[in-house]
Amino acid sequence: MKPGINDVLRRIKWMVIPYLLILCICLVIKLTFSREEIYFTVNGINSPFADFIAPYLTDLGNGWTAVAISAILLLFNYRKALLLASAYAVTSISAQIIKYIFDAPRPKLYFRDQLSRIHFVKGVEILSYHSFPSGHTITAFSTAVIFTYWSRNKAWGPLFLLVAILVGYSRMYLSEHFFEDVTAGSVIGVILTVIWLYWLDNKAFIQQPKWQHGLLN
Repeated sequence: MKPGINDVLRRIKWMVIPYLLILCICLVIKLTFSREEIYFTVNGINSPFADFIAPYLTDLGNGWTAVAISAILLLFNYRKALLLASAYAVTSISAQIIKYIFDAPRPKLYFRDQLSRIHFVKGVEILSYHSFPSGHTITAFSTAVIFTYWSRNKAWGPLFLLVAILVGYSRMYLSEHFFEDVTAGSVIGVILTVIWLYWLDNKAFIQQPKWQHGLLN
């Protein structure tokens, strides 16, 4: 069955509804506190365990993770592999274009005169440029939308959302991005992916039975 835009939103509503509530809270935080206040509050809440787990959480939003999952899906379902891989391509290219348009400094460069105040996680390469928006966050929320879209049990939606949020938070914790980079990344990831699912999953070729199979079946 070809999904309409309303059908796509209906399928992911158990992720989107709590996401919209959280997004409203994020907007209130952004309007209430300054960039510096938010950054140093997040950066000041750290621990050895968080230092250990944050790099692994952030890798869930890495492009190679999306590519690896797409490769695995290729073994079982061509349609799903194409939807995930193409959504990653569209969102990541969009992210890079926006990054170069804004060319915003990352925390390390923005707070270069206050580096002694910043908690850095050892062993993590800290970048300096192209902060806005967070590409890892875009990928994480895009993947969360797609997995919720596929899931028969829509109660999985909040779990996929939680994982995406943790990826976004890890980008701030690791001093790779600001709060607004992550917030904007989540919006871009969700909106572009919903549009992409609606457009691509309505194509006649992808509805053919052979696209429901993979290399192993």
